Amino acid sequence: MGRGSPIPPMLRPKIVKQYQKGVSQRKIAKSLKLSSSSTVHNITRRFRETETISVRKGQGRKTILDACALRALRQHCLTYRNATVMEITTWAQEYFQKTLSVNTIHRAIRRCRLKLYRSKKKPYLNMIQKRRCFLWAKAHLKWTVAKWKTVLWSDESKFEVLFGKLGRHVIRTKEDKDNPSCYQHTVQKLASLMVWGCMSACGMGSLHIWKGTINAERYIQVLEQRMLPSRRRLFQGRPCILQHDNARPHTASITTSWLRRRRIRVLKWPACSPDLSPIENIWCIIKRKMRQRRPNTVEKLEACIRQEWDNITIPKLEQLASSVPRRLQTVIKRRGDATQW
Repeated sequence: MGRGSPIPPMLRPKIVKQYQKGVSQRKIAKSLKLSSSSTVHNITRRFRETETISVRKGQGRKTILDACALRALRQHCLTYRNATVMEITTWAQEYFQKTLSVNTIHRAIRRCRLKLYRSKKKPYLNMIQKRRCFLWAKAHLKWTVAKWKTVLWSDESKFEVLFGKLGRHVIRTKEDKDNPSCYQHTVQKLASLMVWGCMSACGMGSLHIWKGTINAERYIQVLEQRMLPSRRRLFQGRPCILQHDNARPHTASITTSWLRRRRIRVLKWPACSPDLSPIENIWCIIKRKMRQRRPNTVEKLEACIRQEWDNITIPKLEQLASSVPRRLQTVIKRRGDATQW
C-alpha cells in the first residue's frame, strides 16, 4: 500500500482484533500486508484513547470562500443567470476583495449546487402576447381530455441534412490541432426539406414534404390533398377541430375563405405559443431520431422522416393529447409566459 493511502475500513477491525489477542504491531502489519507498523500503532493508539476506529476528519486547507461567500455567489448567479464564468469571476474579485481564478469560481459554483447548462430556445413574447395567451388558456381550461382528443393538430417544420461529424468537440493531443481527422467540416448552406403533418389522439395523419417555402395557394393544396383525407380516415365522420398556428399562409384571406366554404371548424390559436401544441413534441422526437441516424442526402432524409413518422404509437399520441390541460395550467401559472413543454 502506497505512502499516504487510506486504510480500507475492513482492515481496521482486523487490526484491533489481533491487537486485543496480544499480537505485536510488527506481526499485525506483516500479516495484513501493510507497509509500515506505524499505521497499526496509530490505529491501536486511537482505539485505546477513544475506543473507536473511525477515521478522524482531517483539517486540510481552508477554502478561500466560506459559507457566507458561497451564499452571496449563489445569489449573484441566480440574479444574473446569463453571465459567463469570466464575468462572475470579475465580479467576485471586486466583491470579495480576493484574488480568485476562473477555476476557483467554477468549483465554487458547483459547491453552490449550480451548473452551467445550454439554455432552451423559446420564442420571445411581449406583454400583449403573454396577456392573450393567458386569456386563451383560461378560456379553454374547462375543455375535457375527450374534447382535446377531437382536435386535428397540424404544423410545418424544417429538416436539414446532417453534414459532417457529430458534436463540436474532438479528442486529440495538443499537436493534433491541424490533423484533418480532427476538423469539423461545415458547408455554407445545408440542403433542407419542409414537412407538413397532422396528428390526433386517434393516429398519425398524412405527411407532405417539399423543398423551399410555402404560400397560401400551396397551403390550400396541402389541405385538400393531405388534411381532408387524414380527417376522414382518423375521425370517420365524427366532428373535429382543425388546429394550425398563425403563420401567414394559414391566416391569409383565401385560406380562411376556403376553410369557411368547406365548413371546417378552426381552433383559434394564440401567437407565438408552439409549446401548447402536442405536434411540436412529435417534431422533437423525429429530429432527435434524425440526429441519431444522420442521413446525408435529401432522399435518405425524406425516407427517414417518413419511417419515424409511421413509428409513432397510438399510446404516445393519447399521452400528448391528454397533456394539453396540464399545459394550460402551466401557462396560467406563468401568466402567459413560455412553458417547459
